[in-house]
Amino acid sequence: MRARGFTLLELLVVIAIVGLVLALVPGFLLRDQPVLDLESAARAVAQGLRQTRSQAMLQNREQIFAIDVESGRFRPGAQQSLRQLDRAIALSLLTARSEAQGEGGGSIRFFPDGSSTGGRIRLALEQHQAQVSVDWLTGAVAIDGP
Repeated sequence: MRARGFTLLELLVVIAIVGLVLALVPGFLLRDQPVLDLESAARAVAQGLRQTRSQAMLQNREQIFAIDVESGRFRPGAQQSLRQLDRAIALSLLTARSEAQGEGGGSIRFFPDGSSTGGRIRLALEQHQAQVSVDWLTGAVAIDGP
């Protein structure tokens, strides 16, 4: 009659695997709060830009994504309310000269065919940066960083 149970080798392999998993998991779960805040803000801006582009295509008329870099507010399209980003996040806008509104803000215009005036919104928090870019030809929105 054979005894039931685990061999010492099987137990050591399981302990090694569990130890490896426990060593890797905190790196994925415990990220810096500023990085998380910056990622969240960049995703909100990108979502607003995509929403404005979709409105322009669906309604078959130009739509404007307006942003005030000093106050950290933006408006995706004409029918939407203002959205506020965390005030600790510094913003800068690079857009077409015709869309600039001084140092304090400006807009990115989307056309019914999906194209846009293009531009780039840079977000910074502490030493971290992210950038949301809009391609002028296709109107595609991309996030780079942090």
